[in-house]
Amino acid sequence: MGLFSRRRKGDETAPAKTDAPPDDATADDAATAPTGRGPWDVADVPELGQRLDLGALRVPARPGLKLRMEMDKRTRQVVATSLSVSGSALQLQAFAAPRSGGLWADLRPEIIASVEKQGGTADEVDGPFGREILARLPVTAQDGRTGHRPARFIGADGPRWFLRGVLSGRAAVDPDAATELEELFADVVVVRGQEARPPRDVLMLRVPGKASAGTTAEETPTTSFDPLARGPEITEIR
Repeated sequence: MGLFSRRRKGDETAPAKTDAPPDDATADDAATAPTGRGPWDVADVPELGQRLDLGALRVPARPGLKLRMEMDKRTRQVVATSLSVSGSALQLQAFAAPRSGGLWADLRPEIIASVEKQGGTADEVDGPFGREILARLPVTAQDGRTGHRPARFIGADGPRWFLRGVLSGRAAVDPDAATELEELFADVVVVRGQEARPPRDVLMLRVPGKASAGTTAEETPTTSFDPLARGPEITEIR
């Protein structure tokens, strides 16, 4: 598709550098930080550290980050969150997964088929978190012309959970713009819980009690969880 230039193979597998903890982080926070690259399971990062508690997800707090919680209008349950910064957005949803293995390998063909059914295009490529999907979904502009909205679907399989991220806006087409949101995705902690859940069951979220300085949060009732329905976007008009 040519929308997003990929890293070299050696760069994709190299572990991310670990930055020094913020001045206000405790020594315990630094000591409990695992090595390598996330997203993480809560068993690996038991301390909240510099993250917002959203229930099933613990999301890194960053200056200037806008946090939107997406609620099922019918059930009034929060099922997704969207992080926006610098003209790009990252939607996050967590799901229960079977003990026998992850979900991402099964979900990728389904996402591609869904995109193509809507009249868009999708390609599966290598990315910083393994295989991902570059998609262009059809949209209708206000003047009635047809365009396409680019997005990147990324995923991470964990112990009995799966985390899906959808990058939109500049991050869907510009590697430099994607870096900040990729780092956010890699620093998310998933709290799956011990209760029995069927595979693909959405792990519910909650509105954070108090947003960190420089981070704003809002709640958005919605009946649709189309990852491209909200947030910063780049639309190609033809």
